[in-house]
Amino acid sequence: MTDRGEPVESFPIQRRGTVDYMRAAGRRSVVHGLVEFDVTEVRQRIRTGETERGEQLSFTAFLVYCLSQALEDHPTLQSYRDWRGRIVRFDDVDVMVIVETQVDGVQTGVPHVIRAANRRSLRSIHDEIRTAQRDPDEGRQSKLASLGLRLPGPVRRLFWRLPQFFPRRWKRIAGTVAVTSVGMFGTGGGWGISPTNYSLQLTVGGIERKPGIVDGTVEPREYLDLTVTFDHDVVDGAPAARFVQRLKELVEDRQGVEAALESSAAGTD
Repeated sequence: MTDRGEPVESFPIQRRGTVDYMRAAGRRSVVHGLVEFDVTEVRQRIRTGETERGEQLSFTAFLVYCLSQALEDHPTLQSYRDWRGRIVRFDDVDVMVIVETQVDGVQTGVPHVIRAANRRSLRSIHDEIRTAQRDPDEGRQSKLASLGLRLPGPVRRLFWRLPQFFPRRWKRIAGTVAVTSVGMFGTGGGWGISPTNYSLQLTVGGIERKPGIVDGTVEPREYLDLTVTFDHDVVDGAPAARFVQRLKELVEDRQGVEAALESSAAGTD
């Protein structure tokens, strides 16, 4: 269909969920922190492991693992207020990630929740992400979800208010924290800033190569641009800063990578 020579298409019903989510998330009291992590060593080790074993360790899995371990030390970052004004703090770190998979022949990013990531190995998280990427049913909507998207907008958007009223139910459906990536769809540096319905979200931006100082010497380094978004209604700036510092230490120390590569080698022997 055209209007004065310009193509006009109907709005995809699947996009309604995105619109509803962004509208609800935009009403939360979130704070964004833009940080850089030196990922030179971990990316080099992942590339070496791929050469040695013919399999690339998932960088998203690595970030999820580091995030879950940092939350073990700073659990207040995944706290929610319920409808009675109480603070609900979860022990298990259930991480919502975006995985790329084929949906009706089109490469699409779909949400997937990794349960109890803080109690699992990096290899286990990696294997789950790879399985989700290969699953042809991973991105397909259930009949109930498709029916829900046909409801009036004000009714649909009530679902996205679950974290503000019923955090435990939100956890069962969508996890406790989120890792979303804009860098996976492009190249170069840059940060992504997005509203979120979670008390904590990592938005993975680009990776930029630029000079860094190591042991007093300037050399080329690779820096990950990462946006840390947290709910200021339940978390103050100081605890959030300490969490980010711990996350930085885990990422730059390549936490869990050696064990994951060793387990991969053991599995191929």
